[in-house]
Amino acid sequence: MMHTIHPKQLETDITQLFVHAGVSSVEAQTVASNLVLSNLSGHDSHGVGMAPRYIDAIFEQKLIPGARVTAHIDHGSLLGLNGNGGFGQVVGLEAMEKAFDRVKTEGACIMSLSNAHHLGRIGHFAEMAVERGWISIHFVNVLSRPVVAAYQAGDGRFGTNPCCIGIPIGLPGNPKNEAFILDFATSGVAQGKMRVAHNLGKEAREGLLIDEYGKPTTNPSVVVKAQSNGKYGALLTFGEHKGSGLAIACELLGGALSGGGTWRKEANNARAVMNGMLTIVIDPKAMGQESFFYPETQAFIDWLHESPPSPGTPGMILAGEPERQARMSRQEGFEIDEATWNELKASALKVNAQGLFNL
Repeated sequence: MMHTIHPKQLETDITQLFVHAGVSSVEAQTVASNLVLSNLSGHDSHGVGMAPRYIDAIFEQKLIPGARVTAHIDHGSLLGLNGNGGFGQVVGLEAMEKAFDRVKTEGACIMSLSNAHHLGRIGHFAEMAVERGWISIHFVNVLSRPVVAAYQAGDGRFGTNPCCIGIPIGLPGNPKNEAFILDFATSGVAQGKMRVAHNLGKEAREGLLIDEYGKPTTNPSVVVKAQSNGKYGALLTFGEHKGSGLAIACELLGGALSGGGTWRKEANNARAVMNGMLTIVIDPKAMGQESFFYPETQAFIDWLHESPPSPGTPGMILAGEPERQARMSRQEGFEIDEATWNELKASALKVNAQGLFNL
């Protein structure tokens, strides 16, 4: 069963859920708005379905409401930041704003962020940069149950480790509203999408999963709950050795270089999800290419759009376009599966907010 929910009502309820868990109203609204925006963008895996996990992480004392960013490196174009266990949607935004301030003076910034709780959809940070006419590149590692296997390995050893690249297209504010936002998990599919598939009782497509014995499977539950032998299966990386290599690079850059650490232990049932991130932000004007870069990006994208569609497809889709289309189609409401809805209601009971999530 699916429930269709209006985003404004859902944002209000999620905000109150966090307020009842001891989060300030301003911080709660920031997090709720970000989660709902992920749903609006078509990424239910990073949307309000994460809220119950956040509530559990607060009880685990791994997610620290009110925590703010501190700096251990602040020199020229370099920033080394620590999120101190705060909401990723809060400390991540704070870190990005600090990086943007540095770009204004230095033309570019290399910023690392450690010890942030789940940062959410990384594409949101890239969108912030391209709105300013800037480029951003992000490498992120995930410190949580290891759900992804390296190429030709038989069990999970790291997380879904997203990579994101944002590039403005044409002059800032151009009426075409195009921007290149490449945001993807280095696993063949995000872990949250397998959670949604499991909740809906759907099978995954072939080539995405291995079971608890390392054998191929289409059952998404192998990465959602422990199996008969007490172990989990794993997601596979995209593109065989290529995706595996990029996933490992995200672990090393997002984890080791940031100081947040890499994952090197057995799976556990902790609900907290910690992230480390290496971010590079570049102002094209600082490269002396302002008069060339912006027109050239638009000319190339226009060239791509002139390509005829392959048979049976709508044609070339620019990275970032599906999210923009989803926001148009979902603004009056979107569907949430019954299992997720029940998890939200259960979380409300945990924090004595019984009146929330009533249809």
